[in-house]
Amino acid sequence: MISKIESGLTEVHLKESDINEQVDYIHTFFKPEMDKKGIQFSCKKSLCGKEAVIYTDREKVYAILSNLVKNAIKYTDEGSIEFGYNCSRDKACHVSTAIEFYVKDTGIGIPEDRQDAIFERFIQANIIDKMARQGAGLGLSISKAFVELLGGKIRVSSEEGKGSIFYFTLPYNAEPEDKKVAENVVPAEDAENPVNPEVSGLKILIAEDDETSQKLISITVNKLSKEVIKARTGNEAVEICRKNPDIDLVLMDIQMPDMNGYEATSQIRQFNKEVVIIAQTAFGLFGDREKAIEAGCNDYIAKPINQSKLFALIKKYFKN
Repeated sequence: MISKIESGLTEVHLKESDINEQVDYIHTFFKPEMDKKGIQFSCKKSLCGKEAVIYTDREKVYAILSNLVKNAIKYTDEGSIEFGYNCSRDKACHVSTAIEFYVKDTGIGIPEDRQDAIFERFIQANIIDKMARQGAGLGLSISKAFVELLGGKIRVSSEEGKGSIFYFTLPYNAEPEDKKVAENVVPAEDAENPVNPEVSGLKILIAEDDETSQKLISITVNKLSKEVIKARTGNEAVEICRKNPDIDLVLMDIQMPDMNGYEATSQIRQFNKEVVIIAQTAFGLFGDREKAIEAGCNDYIAKPINQSKLFALIKKYFKN
């Protein structure tokens, strides 16, 4: 992914994005993990209603916030994590000019002389880490690249032993700055009427390795299903489809252990050409939808999954 960004192949897709909806989704998504660690988890939203709808790349904002929250969880063993945003306003015109997001933790902190380096590819802060929590170091570099693609800046304020605050700014665009708006998978009129009463009784397989995501998707599709089956790996998804040829719909996560969603889809298509397979990915990079279709998926939806868009997509394939 980072090589794709560096080579300039990643496009920015601007469209209406409700940042309050994204904050709520991320809070719901990570809350069980926080509860398990005994960490207080809170969020702050400074805009209400339509004010919170801006033009930006929704999937990239989600990826940035998710990476920063994951990073906070990784280096925080007690205390609290708070995230959200504040709005900067022009004092003369009294209009919003920028949104500053933040993720604040009470973790181990970062040495002052390493705070710039943590955003570099494969470089972390060289913190003495008793928990051996080293990683590839790509999360923060991807976040930085995405922030800059969206016209913003990212920075960190940290003190060893007391915690860190990551900030990133985005332009407050009430109107689109250009015409490069992402292609919608389904027409907008379908999204306004997402649930067709005739679409029900589906047998659905959710192929998703993250337990929280699995639960959220299951709750979302419950009203449309007669049975929901779950798989945690690509191999499991293939075997379940082999043993259950009457499955109507597969929601296929692309990033899974042992076999990714593209390969799992390709194998399923060898013995089942009829089942509807919708790919889902957390990053929404340019070309992902094309790769999904090429692998044998019928369609594609980006995380965080919008309930209305998912219902409209299902209606597209199962309405009578």
